[in-house]
Amino acid sequence: MVEDRSWGRRLFLIGNTAFLAALALMCILPLVHVLAVSFSSNTAASAGLVKLWPIDFNTKSYEYVLRQEAFLRSLFVSVERVVLGTIVNMVLIVLTAYPLSKEVQAFRMRTIYVWTFFLTILFGGGLVPTYMVVQKTGIMNTIWALILPHAVPVFSVVLLLNFFRGLPKELEEAALIDGAGPFTIMWRVFVPLSTPALATLALFSMVGHWNAWFDGLIYMHTPEKYPLQSYLQTVIIQQDLQQLSMTDDKLLKLISDRTFSAAQIFLGALPILLVYPFLQKYFMKGIVLGSVKG
Repeated sequence: MVEDRSWGRRLFLIGNTAFLAALALMCILPLVHVLAVSFSSNTAASAGLVKLWPIDFNTKSYEYVLRQEAFLRSLFVSVERVVLGTIVNMVLIVLTAYPLSKEVQAFRMRTIYVWTFFLTILFGGGLVPTYMVVQKTGIMNTIWALILPHAVPVFSVVLLLNFFRGLPKELEEAALIDGAGPFTIMWRVFVPLSTPALATLALFSMVGHWNAWFDGLIYMHTPEKYPLQSYLQTVIIQQDLQQLSMTDDKLLKLISDRTFSAAQIFLGALPILLVYPFLQKYFMKGIVLGSVKG
């Protein structure tokens, strides 16, 4: 029996490893293909010859992208959105999750507030009411139209309040005995102990803000205020290289709509790819610890 279980365990590990490896390749190979196309020549990319390795390697597509004022401007808008949006998200997540993590005896209205927040996960107001709220509040065509409608991500609040509930109650009791108030306990006791969960939620927030594109199209009246993903969505669909001057005829021989779009897509994904490895060590720990208690 022990030997059978051992073989069964081995078969499970082999199958699980093969499945996860295949899943990882499905996620990585498209990005590798886009990277290869972006570094390939116009002829090779247009003929569909590029697979996972560049053909006629050159960096002209990136040189042309980085000369585009619209691309750099939208990149700055996205960076501004990610920084401000993540700060707003994290502050409001902590301020919401801490009181909701208390027992009913300490916070009598807790159940009502929890269900009020939870219902927003199941039912949304819809696009038109959300648009009207943004319009009536006077933040249309500003950076805050991209941030405030998503200021309190309820799923992140649920994760963090469960994490807070998993911390020893004796820590709070000791702080109360020492004369600390609720805000002092929250910022000096709970927040420092919640680094894995907070890093995970910050990653969620950054990725969400960076990848969002639809709200930029509907809340921004001018393309100059588009975040990067909204800009990429428009140029990839309507891209043409007619704006190249006659002096760029040599560049036209090396780049095409396809290589140009691939370069922009990869540059758009690059910042998150660079940030993720530094937060990944907190990712699994934060999710697991934040889901222990309901």
